[in-house]
Order: sequence, then C-alpha cells, then structure tokens
Amino acid sequence: MKVANIYGVRTTVGQEMNVALLIESRAKAQKIPIKAVLVIEELRGVVFVEAPAPQYVDRVIYGIKHVKGRIRGKVSLNELERLIIPKPIIEELDIGDIIEIVSGPLRGMRAKIIRLDRARQEVTVELLETPYPLPITISADYVKLIEKQRGKE
Repeated sequence: MKVANIYGVRTTVGQEMNVALLIESRAKAQKIPIKAVLVIEELRGVVFVEAPAPQYVDRVIYGIKHVKGRIRGKVSLNELERLIIPKPIIEELDIGDIIEIVSGPLRGMRAKIIRLDRARQEVTVELLETPYPLPITISADYVKLIEKQRGKE
C-alpha cells in the first residue's frame, strides 16, 4: 500500500471551503495530479491536499485569494485520523452537566444529567422546566452539551 502524501494549506479562517473548491477546479483545468482535497469543519484556517509531491500543491494554490501558504512538511495519516473520526458525545458528558434534548418528544427541553451509563450509551436526566424532579433515561445521541458542571476544574 502506498503512503499518502498529504500537505496542509493555510487559509483565511472561514474561507476553507471556497479555497478547496478553487483548488479542485484549478487542478482539473490544469491537469495537476491532486488526488484529494479535505476540509475539516472543526479545524479552521487549514485545507488538506493529497498530491504526489509538494510542488504540485504549490502550483495549484499559487495566486488563490484566501491562501496564506503551504505548511512545511507532510501531514501524517494518524494526525488526520484523530481529527476525522468523531468522538462519541457520551465521552464529553459528566454528571451535573446541563444538556439540551435534540430529538424525540422532549426536543428543545433542557435537563441536568444525574446518571451516565457509558456502556449502554444512555444518560438519565432531570428536566429543568418541570416543577418537580422527573428522571428520564434517553440515548446519548439525543443530547447536546450546553454547559459543563460548575466548579469542576
């Protein structure tokens, strides 16, 4: 298996997708051997380009408005893998955190986590908008973290 040559290109923050589209169209038009262009939503100001050599990346990005330059050296596949593979939401949650329910009949309601079951990917919460404590167990996929527990540093 051939190792991929992946290079980082620094861009203006917020212009990553525009730069990626320009790189793609220029590579096709000029027949530059660019194999892939990758934009990672969480990583702002960087576009990744897979090419046989760095001079192809330099040639394709030359003169593009929002490009600030190529990052020296290659980017390893292991570094990219860490950014691409999403972390399960359950790993970010702790008891006492405030969450919002994003799916189901209780969508839009805020709640406080009172118990976590990481093995089953479930959280037990108490709704904040009810006049009495009402514990409900839901899937961790149906929650969005709003506020971390106070005093935990």
